[in-house]
Amino acid sequence: MPLRAHLLELRSRVGRAALGLLIGAVVGWLLYDVVFQVLQTPVVALQGAEQGTQLNFPGVMAPLDMQVKVSLFIGVLISSPWWLYQLWAFITPGLTHRERLVTVGFLSAAVPLFLTGAFLAWWLLPKAVGVLTAFTPPDALNLINAQEYLTFVMRMVLAFGAGFLLPVVMVALTMVGVVEGRTWLRGWRVAVMLSFVFGAVATPTGDVLSMLVLAVPIVVLYFAAVGIGTLLDRRRARRAAEEDAAYLAEHGG
Repeated sequence: MPLRAHLLELRSRVGRAALGLLIGAVVGWLLYDVVFQVLQTPVVALQGAEQGTQLNFPGVMAPLDMQVKVSLFIGVLISSPWWLYQLWAFITPGLTHRERLVTVGFLSAAVPLFLTGAFLAWWLLPKAVGVLTAFTPPDALNLINAQEYLTFVMRMVLAFGAGFLLPVVMVALTMVGVVEGRTWLRGWRVAVMLSFVFGAVATPTGDVLSMLVLAVPIVVLYFAAVGIGTLLDRRRARRAAEEDAAYLAEHGG
């Protein structure tokens, strides 16, 4: 596909993904009150503690800005099947009709993995908030900036979700021939190291257990993707050998 066609395809896919995100954000706007109550649960749970913790809206426009950001955050989660499909459709524009059928398999794997990562982040969030606010001096009130708190939550949830998407991206790149399965395998040491670095950065508590909770599943998923990529390489090599044999037989070689 020419460069211009690639750019046009990219613009089209980004536009469609943005439209899906917008629709999800509208739904998020309607669900804001319920979702915000859930988001502030880890903070509310600490209000009876000695350090005293409370969300703070610094400014007249802060509540509106908060609602817009939460709506967009909900939109990203709700529309994840749609924008993940757009990502897949952009990566695999030249596949055969039979290979396009794996789109269902891609979404069946990508969406649960993304949401699993997001849920794992939410599961760790109360612990992260508790550990970080524990440094508040006794008898002091910790007025947490609501917007900074939301940024903290969004970064953690989306980072975990993105980390769990790694294997499906690897398989997609192997399927379209960009990266071979054995190339992923050769880089396993670097991949393991980066997984633990990512786990340390994405988990703000800094404790070993939280890092392992994120890093170990990513490593397992990486090797699972390597295995699938290796099978795809073998199938591609076998198909090429069969085509060469058929060509030689046809032309009397």
